[in-house]
Amino acid sequence: MNETLLYIVIGYIVVIALGYFIQEKLIFKPEKLSQDFEYKYDAPFEELFFDIEPGVRINGLHFYCKEPRGLILYFHGNSRSIKGWAKYARDFFRYQYDVVLVDYRGFGKSTGKRNEKDMLNDMQFIYERLKEKYNEQHILVYGRSMGSGFAAKIAADNRPRYLILDSPYYSFIHVAKRFTPFLPHRLTLRFKLRTDQWIRKVNCHTYILHGTKDWLIPLKQSEKLQQLNPHKITLIRIHGGGHNNLPSFHEYHNFIRDILKT
Repeated sequence: MNETLLYIVIGYIVVIALGYFIQEKLIFKPEKLSQDFEYKYDAPFEELFFDIEPGVRINGLHFYCKEPRGLILYFHGNSRSIKGWAKYARDFFRYQYDVVLVDYRGFGKSTGKRNEKDMLNDMQFIYERLKEKYNEQHILVYGRSMGSGFAAKIAADNRPRYLILDSPYYSFIHVAKRFTPFLPHRLTLRFKLRTDQWIRKVNCHTYILHGTKDWLIPLKQSEKLQQLNPHKITLIRIHGGGHNNLPSFHEYHNFIRDILKT
């Protein structure tokens, strides 16, 4: 092996190692809140805490109505915290649905070290607590961007009324390949979030909303998901929509209204 080739091989190994160890910082962009932070909103709500295990506490917000038609369990994207994501609750409680939003480990007030298995278990724990208060056939699971993987896994392992995915990915591996196609992601990616595997096991009807101009997670990833179970998956294309602006389109709100009133 000549010297130049040796340097290339060493450099590639270093890049792989860096990608392995810093991937968590690249994937998750949390906003952290102090434990005494006070949420303030102009709609009735209560703060929730789910004690998973020693050192792991998941924080949530519960927006409630007087006579709810059901519950939306909302899994948000990879940035910020429920403090900011809570503004989207109005899209659901205006139709008489309660809404619960939760923060992942290390987001907002939630504590605990992140890994895929434990984060998925956290969400299942929360789902089971919510089933104690709501009939499961009145629970809808909503996943936005990164949260779509968590939502698909919960829907696959349980029997909610509907699954709604907002700008989902086929799998995290597909997302990573778009940006770093030269890395062996199947070997090094610690967060794979295989929506493509879980959605095959979802028994309820699934609605996917995706913008036609989403550059971060292209529409074709949702099209591939729909092909896995076309009779149980309805793909709704928001024409002109990007990755972060679907709620600015009237079509988005019209579809949400139609889904919730079904």
